[in-house]
Amino acid sequence: MSDYWNKETLVLGCGNVLFGDDGLGPAVIEYFQEHYDIPPQTCVINAGLSVREILFTVVLGENQPRSIIIVDAYDAGRPAGEIFEIDVDDIPKVKIDDFSMHQLPTSNLLRELKQMRSVEVRIISAQTQTIPDEVCPGLSQAVEDAIPAVCEMISEAIAAPKRLVFCG
Repeated sequence: MSDYWNKETLVLGCGNVLFGDDGLGPAVIEYFQEHYDIPPQTCVINAGLSVREILFTVVLGENQPRSIIIVDAYDAGRPAGEIFEIDVDDIPKVKIDDFSMHQLPTSNLLRELKQMRSVEVRIISAQTQTIPDEVCPGLSQAVEDAIPAVCEMISEAIAAPKRLVFCG
């Protein structure tokens, strides 16, 4: 993991495994590492609650990856377990009471990487069924069932990254 900032693709699984479906990101990373061959130009990290620190390192470094894929659970009012992407410019400013990638400055770091550094940023999410108010580890069945499909999306994104170019 020590050279993650030098990889072409960085995959970060975000979330707190102690709070139900919020543990989606770490669960996806664990599944991905167990079931997929990770190309040498890709780094896959269980970022847990440390996504901000990792992104600060990437933003401040000389080298940036070509693409960053963030996996995080989110409540968007959809059916539990539904998988969807959130555009970095549309990151909701909710969940401000925890350490999620949705709160500032993390969302600003992602926007800077996309807009000023031409890094492709993809945010893959699954609709939560429940995030408890107190410690209660374990994913709901609906979110756990979404893990293989999320991993397939990651695999496809790694195989065919896009390079974003901003002019102006």
